[in-house]
Amino acid sequence: MILAIKIKPNSKESKIEEKKDIFYIYTKSPAKENKANFEMIDLLSEYFNISKKDIHIKKGVKSKHKLIEIVE
Repeated sequence: MILAIKIKPNSKESKIEEKKDIFYIYTKSPAKENKANFEMIDLLSEYFNISKKDIHIKKGVKSKHKLIEIVE
């Protein structure tokens, strides 16, 4: 499964919102040193109840717009 993600680092709370086939992920972590990406993977893992190793960033590692692949 491929997901379109827009990440918003440095938010007040960590959460996931789904709007029209796009997941908006708010992280408390900053975008520095991949901290926001790691928190995003943690949130997706809990949201879909899957292992972290099954989540791969296919495109946009350094961008706010990402394509995420979930391997089941």
